Amino acid sequence: MKAGKDKVVSLHYTLTVDGEKVESSHDRDEALWVLLGHGQLIPGLETALEGHEAGESLQVDVAPADGYGERQEGQIQRVPKKYFQQANRLKPGMTTVLSLKQGGQRVVTVHKVGMTAVDVDLNHPMAGKTLHFDVTINEVRDGTEEEIQHGHAHPPGAEAH
Repeated sequence: MKAGKDKVVSLHYTLTVDGEKVESSHDRDEALWVLLGHGQLIPGLETALEGHEAGESLQVDVAPADGYGERQEGQIQRVPKKYFQQANRLKPGMTTVLSLKQGGQRVVTVHKVGMTAVDVDLNHPMAGKTLHFDVTINEVRDGTEEEIQHGHAHPPGAEAH
């Protein structure tokens, strides 16, 4: 079975940026489970997986436009400390998660920490970078009706939500 829209893919990956390993599913010793075609992966990686089958390995270079986008200037925003967990531990250069008013979360980089507010760079930390993925596909199967309705994969042993 080939990977494509509404297929669930189990994969192991290692992400390298500028020659440095950023993260790997091998470190967690568990595969990543995704439902393709539902925005769970950056577009460049999802497109590269299409048409591949279980047992295949591939190397994928994802340009910023198909990853986390280009860096945009003028993306510094001042946010009151109350919107951060453990705000007093934040230091410039650290990444943290900011909860958004409209729901969801956004990864931001701390620019400056003041007495009552934190200046953050709203660019994703990987914006403007070419991402290199080494991927091994473990399994490809049809997404269940429930998974497609929920918009994400339900790995074995995980509770559906």
